[in-house]
Amino acid sequence: MVTKSLSTPTEGIAMILNVQGVTKRFGGLQALTNVTFDLPEGQILGLIGPNGAGKTTLFNVINGVYAPEAGQVIFRGRNMTGKKPYQLAKQGLARTHQVVRPLNELTVRENVIVGACFGRENHRLKQASKIAEEVLNFVGLGGKIDQLAGSLNITEKKRLEMARALAARPYLLLLDEVLAGLNPTEIEYMLNIIRQVRDGGITIIMIEHVMRAVMGVSDRIIVLDYGKQIAEGTPQEVSQDPRVIEAYLGDPKLAKKLMEE
Repeated sequence: MVTKSLSTPTEGIAMILNVQGVTKRFGGLQALTNVTFDLPEGQILGLIGPNGAGKTTLFNVINGVYAPEAGQVIFRGRNMTGKKPYQLAKQGLARTHQVVRPLNELTVRENVIVGACFGRENHRLKQASKIAEEVLNFVGLGGKIDQLAGSLNITEKKRLEMARALAARPYLLLLDEVLAGLNPTEIEYMLNIIRQVRDGGITIIMIEHVMRAVMGVSDRIIVLDYGKQIAEGTPQEVSQDPRVIEAYLGDPKLAKKLMEE
């Protein structure tokens, strides 16, 4: 039985996403089993779990990369189960990837123009270029706007990935390990961007292994283990759940430390 948050009631709050009984298999591998949750508008939802828990698979189902064997994905009140990623982008759902995927032979600006042209607002090149400049300044890449994307370092490529997704003008943004490989200063910079994005009205789901960061920025946390949803609640509730400690944190002292730092 999944632990529900007692401190973040959702009655009467508009839901941007409803994931209902999602199940996904790859041959004999059960990657997701009956995953179910509702996401209110304006929240940051952290998605955590051990490697291989099914986190990115869940993103890929929500994002339309995979169709589930069972269950539904309801986005902004519409059943989007089985829709393609480009169709979902037009509806206002954007994402970043765990392994960054810049278009290396295009400039930084041109990479972000792609997001603006193929996103929710379907901009033409002139307006898309203005949006690209605006978003790149926001993520701190305004000084590298005309460089080739392939020349950026990993930190800058993560910011570029974020900028391209934001240029699509999403209602819901999926962030897949945007903090991985960053140093503490870079992590804090990216967290500040994430908070500003949320404060600007964009709902966020983020997969993350940097536990202190995801616990500090998320309104709610969902924990997956072997494709099953084992806990849901506030960061405080989840960090103290015995099943989470056993499956992921490993040491009860670590759970306590996460909330104190």
